[in-house]
Amino acid sequence: MTRITHHPSDALLLSHAAGRLPAGLALVVAVHLERCARCAAYAGALEAAGGLLLEETQPVPLQARALDQAMAALDAPAAETAKPAAWQGPPPLPQGQAWPSAVAGCQIAPWRWIGPGMHYSRVRLAGDDAVTVFLLRLAPGKYLPRHAHSGRELTQVLCGAFHDGRAQFHAGDFDAPGRGVQHLPVVQSAGECVCLTAVQGRLQFDAFYGRLLARLGGLG
Repeated sequence: MTRITHHPSDALLLSHAAGRLPAGLALVVAVHLERCARCAAYAGALEAAGGLLLEETQPVPLQARALDQAMAALDAPAAETAKPAAWQGPPPLPQGQAWPSAVAGCQIAPWRWIGPGMHYSRVRLAGDDAVTVFLLRLAPGKYLPRHAHSGRELTQVLCGAFHDGRAQFHAGDFDAPGRGVQHLPVVQSAGECVCLTAVQGRLQFDAFYGRLLARLGGLG
């Protein structure tokens, strides 16, 4: 098994453990924790420490009628929401690869062709429209055009490997390029590379081809 060398920062793991991340970003971190025992143990310790702090916190009296208001909200009829389209399960991964359990329940669209050896799939989570979550499946030698980010971008490599000019990322690795950092991920492995990515804001592509791909995928 390839050794995991790129991990979420301590600050990002703390935000995840505290439940402060938007659902799309939290999903990518959760997928990493399934693959990385080190980060999973650290996140577990942070959650345990948070639980101890809550136990030691002095209770605060509730406002008058707070319980009545909470019970009334529970008894109120649920708002009708549009039913999602029928979902047949996630699209296939390269042979021998399995989906992380963290994506169970997500709506994952079929693979969509965006160029030779390049496919894209949108991942939808309820109530998290501010974060775009998607999958990229690229053949060896293919690349995502050079781009920067207007907000946070988190990527977890599910299989394969890529190099983006800063470092090499293998299956299990996690990448969180900072805002304004430009990179050009190129698939290096002998097989396909599949990545799960969450973007807060927009990808900012340099070239027309990249901007066209972004428009096709709803990323720019």
